[in-house]
Amino acid sequence: MTKRALAFAVAAVTLGGWAPLTQQPASDAGWTTRDRQLMSNLPYRQVVLPDAYRRQIVQTLPNDAAGTILIDTENKFLYYLLPQGKAIRYGIIVGERGQAWSGTARIGRKEEWPAWTPTPSERQRLGPLPAFMPGGPSNPMGSRGMYLFSGDKDTLYRIHGTNQPQYIGTAISSGCIRLTNEDAIDLYNRVKIGTPVIVYPPGVSLR
Repeated sequence: MTKRALAFAVAAVTLGGWAPLTQQPASDAGWTTRDRQLMSNLPYRQVVLPDAYRRQIVQTLPNDAAGTILIDTENKFLYYLLPQGKAIRYGIIVGERGQAWSGTARIGRKEEWPAWTPTPSERQRLGPLPAFMPGGPSNPMGSRGMYLFSGDKDTLYRIHGTNQPQYIGTAISSGCIRLTNEDAIDLYNRVKIGTPVIVYPPGVSLR
């Protein structure tokens, strides 16, 4: 993590904020025809998230840069910053112990219903996995993939959907940040290539 990002984190913790303002009910606004088709017959069980992890508008710090993504791995929240000291907060799944990543990056690529090629370490750690899985609701990448780059280099970490929404609010991933498929679509439609992302390490709380 850069000194600037760490200072930002300390300021956030010191000044507080992040108070909920309004819930943002999940909807299919912004969905494509393919989204509606794939989301109409899901191979996993839908869940009702606890209120804290449902998408909502929250109050943040007044001078935060709109359009930035902040990821609070301690409390399992992703914040997409809006103008006038507000943010959309999403509940997330984060990396399990030993797999978590923190630092600064940018969105270097975006993809709808991305395919998945497990890394050698994932195949060793998680057991038998296919060498390649096409995109779709059975794919662990879910409905959207936002690929984190450092400079021109792919970090191999992503913000993406999930076929395990019951684990929102926990740390079970291989380091990637997972949202519900509905929230992944919502965030994907808001971010652009080049969107800055700051991932704070466990122990640094933005609430």
